[in-house]
Formats: sequence, C-alpha cells, structure tokens
Amino acid sequence: MTGLLGALLPAVPLVAGLTGLLLPPAPRHNDTTRSGRARQAAVALGVTGAAVALALAVALLLTVDGPMETSTIWVDVGGLAVTLGVRLDGAAALVAVAVTAVALAVQVYSIGYLRRGPHDDVDVDHRYPPYAAQISIFTGAMLLVVVAGDLIMLLVGWEVMGLCSYLLIAHDRRLPGAPAAAMKAFLVTRVGDVGFLLGIALLGVSTGSFRVADVLAHDHSTATLTAAGLLLLAGVAGKSAQFPLHTWLPDAMAGPTPISALIHAATMVAAGVYAVARLYPLFTAAPVTLTVLGVLGAITLLLGALAATAQDDIKRVLAWSTVSQLGYMTGALAVGSPSAALFHLLTHAAFKALLFLAAGAVIHAVGTTLMSEMGGLRRSMPVTFWCTVVGLGALAGVPPLAGFWSKDGVLTVAESAALEGTGPAPSWVGWIVWIAGLLGVAITAWYAGRLLLRAFFGAPRLPLVRPHDPPAVLRWPVLLLTVPAALLGLAGFVGAFADRLRFPTVPVAGSEDGLVHVGPGVLLPLAFLLVGAVLVTLGWRRNPAADPADALGPLRPVFARAFRLDDVQHALVVRPVRALARVVRAGDEVVVDGAVEGSGRAATGLGAGLAALHRAALPRAAAGVLAGALLIGLAAALIGVTL
Repeated sequence: MTGLLGALLPAVPLVAGLTGLLLPPAPRHNDTTRSGRARQAAVALGVTGAAVALALAVALLLTVDGPMETSTIWVDVGGLAVTLGVRLDGAAALVAVAVTAVALAVQVYSIGYLRRGPHDDVDVDHRYPPYAAQISIFTGAMLLVVVAGDLIMLLVGWEVMGLCSYLLIAHDRRLPGAPAAAMKAFLVTRVGDVGFLLGIALLGVSTGSFRVADVLAHDHSTATLTAAGLLLLAGVAGKSAQFPLHTWLPDAMAGPTPISALIHAATMVAAGVYAVARLYPLFTAAPVTLTVLGVLGAITLLLGALAATAQDDIKRVLAWSTVSQLGYMTGALAVGSPSAALFHLLTHAAFKALLFLAAGAVIHAVGTTLMSEMGGLRRSMPVTFWCTVVGLGALAGVPPLAGFWSKDGVLTVAESAALEGTGPAPSWVGWIVWIAGLLGVAITAWYAGRLLLRAFFGAPRLPLVRPHDPPAVLRWPVLLLTVPAALLGLAGFVGAFADRLRFPTVPVAGSEDGLVHVGPGVLLPLAFLLVGAVLVTLGWRRNPAADPADALGPLRPVFARAFRLDDVQHALVVRPVRALARVVRAGDEVVVDGAVEGSGRAATGLGAGLAALHRAALPRAAAGVLAGALLIGLAAALIGVTL
C-alpha cells in the first residue's frame, strides 16, 4: 500500500499537468476562456490537494511500517539494468509534504496574483491554464526526484524541472527580462547537468544497475566515487545555485512572484541538496567531494549574504538570501550532517515561501518591486507586515522561530567538526563552514532588518498610492505559511530530527541520546545576530530617509553586482562561446553550404550547357528531317510520273 501511494505521489500531478498542456486552448477574450480558467484552477487545486493528502498518508504509513522500497526492471541491456520503483523513508516523506504544501499555497495564490498583480492583462484567462499545468508538472517532477528508487528516474525528474523552470520564468514573454532570464536559468543549470548525467552514468556502469539501493551497496573504488561525486556536484551546483553556477537564480526573479516562491522553497534549489543527502554514503566514502562541497558552500553562503545587502529590488534581496541559505545546507552536508541540512531545507521552504508570497502582496499593493519606492506600509498593510516579520525573523534565526533551530543545528555540527574533528572532511572544512556561518548570521540579520525598515517603516515614498492588505485568495496562503515558519523548529532538535529521518549523523560532543541541546554554544550565533540587527537599526535611526546600504560606501556597487561574477562569466564563457559559434557559422556557410551550393551550381551549369547544345541541335535536326521528307516526297513523285 505504501509503495502504491508513493508511486502515485509524483504520477498524479504529472499526469494532470500533461493532460492540461495537451488540451486545445480556448479562444481568446470570451466567456469560454474564463470558464476554462475556472475549471483549470479547480483541477489544479484538486490535484495539488490530492498530492498533499498522498504525502501525508505516506508519512503516516512510514511511521508505522518503516522505510520501504519497490522496484521492477524496466530495461536491461547487457546486464545494465534500469528499474522503475520508489524508495521511501522519513526524509522522502517530510520533503514530499513540504513540496506539496508549498505547491498548494502557490496554486491558490496564483489564482489571485495573475488576475490582480502586475502581470494582469486581458489575456490572463488564456495564459492561466498552461501556467497551472506547468506548476503541476513542476511539482510532480520534484516529487519524482524525492521518491525515485532509480538514478535514471531521478534524472528524468531533475531534467523536467529544468524545462518547467524555463517555461514558468518566461511565463509572460512581453516582460523585457523574462525570456533572457529563463534562457539563462536553463543554460546555466544545463552546464551542471552534463556533469550530473556523467556522474550517474559512471555509477551505473560501475554497479551494473542504476537502482539507488544497488549503487549504495556496491563496493566502488575510491577513484570511481571521487570522480562520480565531483561530477554529481556539478549538477548540484547548478540546481542548488552554488558558486560558480549560482548566477541564474537572482535573474529568475523576472518570472511571476508565485513561481519565485516555488523555485526557491520547494523545487529546483532543494533538489541538489536532497540529491546529496540521498546518496550521502557515496560522498562520505570519498571525502574529497565533501571538502569541495564545503569550500563551495562557504563561498556561496557569504557571497549570497553580501550581495543581498545592496539590492534595491525586494525580490532580489530574497533571491540572494536563498543563495546564502543554500550555502548553510551544503555546509552541513560537508561537515557530516545530512539531517541538519534537510532540517534547514524544510524550515527554509516554509519561511522563504512565506516571504516571497508576502513580497508579492506588497508588490500587488504598491505596483513596484523597488524598496526605494516603498515605505510606511506597516500601518496600511498590518497582516502582511506581521507575516513578513515572522518570515524575516525565521530567516535571520531569531528564537524561537523555525530558522533559529535549523540554523543553530548547522552551526553546531560545523563547530563540532572544527573543534572535535568529527566530520568526514578535514577539520579545516568545519572551520570555514563555521566561521562563514557565523558571519552569515550577522549579515543576514542586517539585510533582513534593512528590508523590514525600508519597506514597512518610515514615510511612504509613493504618496499617491493607497496600499492595503491583499484579498483573501492572496492573504490566506501567506497566513497559513506563517504557522510552520514560526513553529516548525519546535518539532525537534537536529538529533531527534535525524532519528526520525533515519539518517546517519555525526555525534556532537556533550550531547545526550544524539540530541543537540541549546546551551552556551548558542550564545555565539545570537551575539552575531544582535550585532547585525543593532548595526542596521542604528544606521536607520540616524537617518530614516536614507538607505542603510549607503553605509557600505564604495563596496555597495561591488555587492550590488555580486562581485561582478556575471561579468566574469560573460567574459570567460559567453563571449568565447559566441566567438566559437561565429567561427562555426562561418565555416558552415563557407565550407558546408559552399560545397552543397557549389555542387548545385555545378550541376545547374552542366545542365545548362547540355540544354544549350540540345537547343542548338534541334533546329538543324528539324531542318534535316524536313529536307529528308521533301527529298523522299520528291523522289516518290518522280517515280510515279515515270511509271
């Protein structure tokens, strides 16, 4: 029964989404289109609600029956088997619940947002059905990654998510940045996916099977594991926006705000972290891979946090904060605690979905994404304000909100790896993750405080705008997401969470029964939190009309451009590729097209010459025939006269 429900979990939204895409579109601008939109909304909500129910049912059954796996051979070529089946455990169940819950909130929110938000237009009824269907496919693809018992199945879900991200970011192609942002997201993640594909192929060939259980149980050589692990990390860096393949994520904000919430909280960026946790024994057997992951995670953590400090676009602040929080997750994996990484993944899904949907409500109310044009929204939008306070508090790690517990769990295991050498990677990896994490706490508190002060306090900067809290269809998803953002951390500390997930985790010195207790060690992160919050508050109180980011001085443009890494990427990759493309195009036109067109011209010329010869010979032949006929006739006449 559990296996059947696990198989239905991704199948239901995938089938429903594909059916919605294959149905012929309704004519534009009529009542039929509006009724079709209403029907599609009902189907989308029903399907996503059913997925939530299935995820909860699987989670409850697993608490009784324990982890389970089903598989059947689909293809077997030369002893290399690809199977169909599911692999279910506590981690899969909890991540599935988070994915479906956020997807349901996004589906409900989208009904009102596309109609009333900045994407509103007379054509929205025509555009909504494929939009809702693509969200369903996006959700189903992530669920396929979550429950897949075979690496090829996981790869299918992985790639379908990439396609859906392209379609949804570019949903409204009339927006100037949307098509380019969608193409950038697609191409940058494809770069990493090439490595991910090769890593899966290497593991499958080495094992003789792509079944996850077989791959994990096989006795691979260290060289194979190291090579495969590094190749897999390329895909992880792309999907989970790790340095240097992180550049697509902030630009993806060109898409509708609900899609930003879905990508950041429940699908794309979570996939890479989950994939490493799923295959974690392979990485622990090749510590080099975790060392690389720890270094990249620490760089990503600080890079994203610093970039968030200088952004004026509220969505880009949240996007860069996602990059930073993903660095915490990969850092936890590097120091030996997939449970801490997944715990932070779940709390992040709650508070980041909340923050994006709350930001969408603000954008809907004021008609701009720029914080420099906001201000004073606290009184006119009290519901949105308090929900944003909860979300930003969880993001910054304010106790007792969810982010405090999960972020403290990451810092605790990093501290243990640094001081006690408990991690699978060298202890210096623990040091850089721990130090970067502590600095990230202070920076996060600073930019979270700046966002709150710039948007909701001070004097309104658009006096002609009369903002108000959003209507119920936008308000209720935000309110409901506030609950897990506030309380999810109380579900258990990292050690207890690890026991529920049945994941191996590094024991923490001084803990009892594997639990990470709040003690003196938590005071250091809280001190960094207070430093960041106090600094931004003092800067704002000194001049409420000024932007606290002005205090960054000459560093502000550097942070705003994220250290110009986009420019570096453009110079080192985009320009050479374009130059190579021009060379290839010229070669194609001169050599290939020249040969083809030249042979055509030669054949045409030869035909023309032969035709000319025939045209010249035809009159002579006709004259000869006529002369011969006349001679024959004359001869016949003479013979007749003689006789």
